[in-house]
Amino acid sequence: MALWGGRFSHAADVKFKLFNDSLRFDYRLAEQDIIGSIAWSKALQTVDVLTNDEQKRLEAALNELLVSVKDNPELVLQSDAEDIHSWTEGQLINKIGDLGKKLHTGRSRNDQVATDLKLWCKKRAQELVVHLDALEAKLIELARIHQGVVLPGYTHLQRAQPVTFSHWCLAYLEMLERDHDRLEGCLERLDTCPLGSGALAGTGYAIDRTALAHSLGFKRATRNSLDAVSDRDHVVELMSCATMSMMHMSRMAEDLIFYNSGESGFIEMSDLVTSGSSLMPQKKNPDAMELIRGRTGRVFGSLAAMLMTLKGLPLAYNKDMQEDKEGLFDSLDTWGDCLEMAAMALTDLKVNEERTKEAAQGGYSNATELADYLVAKGIPFREAHHIVGVAVVGAIEKGIPLEDLTVTQFKEFSSVIEDDVYPVLTLEATLAARKALGGVSPEQIEYALTEAEQRLADRDTSGIVIRAARLTDIDRIEAMVNHLADTGENLRRDKTDLAESVAEFAVAEIDGKVTACASVHIYDTGLAEIRSLGVEPGFERRGQGSALVDFLVKRTEKQAIKRLFVLTRMPDFFMKLGFSPESKTTMPEKVLKDCSMFVSEHASDEKALELNYKTSMLLHKGMSKI
Repeated sequence: MALWGGRFSHAADVKFKLFNDSLRFDYRLAEQDIIGSIAWSKALQTVDVLTNDEQKRLEAALNELLVSVKDNPELVLQSDAEDIHSWTEGQLINKIGDLGKKLHTGRSRNDQVATDLKLWCKKRAQELVVHLDALEAKLIELARIHQGVVLPGYTHLQRAQPVTFSHWCLAYLEMLERDHDRLEGCLERLDTCPLGSGALAGTGYAIDRTALAHSLGFKRATRNSLDAVSDRDHVVELMSCATMSMMHMSRMAEDLIFYNSGESGFIEMSDLVTSGSSLMPQKKNPDAMELIRGRTGRVFGSLAAMLMTLKGLPLAYNKDMQEDKEGLFDSLDTWGDCLEMAAMALTDLKVNEERTKEAAQGGYSNATELADYLVAKGIPFREAHHIVGVAVVGAIEKGIPLEDLTVTQFKEFSSVIEDDVYPVLTLEATLAARKALGGVSPEQIEYALTEAEQRLADRDTSGIVIRAARLTDIDRIEAMVNHLADTGENLRRDKTDLAESVAEFAVAEIDGKVTACASVHIYDTGLAEIRSLGVEPGFERRGQGSALVDFLVKRTEKQAIKRLFVLTRMPDFFMKLGFSPESKTTMPEKVLKDCSMFVSEHASDEKALELNYKTSMLLHKGMSKI
């Protein structure tokens, strides 16, 4: 079914239809299209386009579609619909008749696809954050295990100075942490909702777009309808994040390929990520790393293509923008696959410590130490540099390392060299001398590792995704909140109340399933309260509660809330997150009156606690898991 055609007297040519249709790839937006449609039906009800009964029938039918799509996403491909929007509408009309035709009132495919794509990008980016965390954790683990392993450092692919295998791991960790920060920043910037922008000039109905945005889990509504329907900055930025990160992983892959080669022999990669030769039985090829290196070009190309597509487009929507999805989907899929494969490759990596140490001792990598020794004896560095260069030539002619030269031989190059030069030239001394921040001394490696472990611990690295709640989460929120109400931890709340308060909630997801929730209610006194913290039975003690509180604290900080409190029977949990016991008498009377609707104020074991925002940076440190 086409969503247009009243003006046309002839059907489109079959070849044009094949050229024009996008269902073959935008079927991946089915879940987001249905979720957005549910939210739009509720918005239409608020402006009396739909009755309460009509909205409920639409929502029920859309939820049925959502279940079928989640069970079999490729079910959509069995249709000959033009795109995912026409598929959803066609399925809806098949289910409930002409009522399905009312859903598109006040909405355009332009704001619809922009919303669908942003919802998809938010979900996929959050999954990629988890993949980045996992690879970072593997690098830290590998660095800790091989903390004392010496490795030759290279410039121009020539041995330069000794480093450690830990230092190599931590170098790539720095790159991935920057990738992580960029992706988090992109998520922050794309968190705006285009729905209600219409084709380009806005909707003709008095929709509360801020409430609509919140119902879909967005921070706010977009501010300009022209920009909203034509903005693809988030697509470019996500592909740019993927490109930068793939470049980092390609460099790491190249290092590992070189280290795995017979010429180096520094490492042996696991059988799980290598393959053999069809002809040469002795071969063990680092295919996983070569494919990461190879697939980087695909991601680079997709970004370049997207930029070229957008560079000359006038406002607002143009069909060129249909080209945004295939490259985006492929780039983020490739990035995610490569992050997973890289983590797998690092899991069972074997390091040949004897070979790395032997290589680090070769190549006159202690030459800089000899120069520093001469500087300490009062010789200017530039002169010392020349002296050492001549000494290296002399050692090469004799076929021996610098440290095997005798004092007499050393004095041929400089009279200030004495027996005390030999301790300076050892591998251990070479490493220990690099004590400045970021260096390779054992103290600096330990400091860097400890800091990295703490940074990772301060994040949620357990596969949990924290996001703003949306209307489609209400059933799960109701079940969790009321489960704890049965145990006396929460007050029971009905679905209508929860739906009206959805913008206050955040949820935690594990493997795509909503498994915890919490909300923050703001009073007109400027005080805010954390409420309705609930966890799905069987998913306790995984850090979701701490992560949710952290999310809500950051939300209130951005809203300039001055005081945040909680009334709880779990004071120890909140105290570990920066809350301190507080007397209820310090709260405004109106707040206590409002609170009594939601919590049992008179329960003798219920404690009031308030957050000190100055110490909120301690959230997640020493966190208690629920």
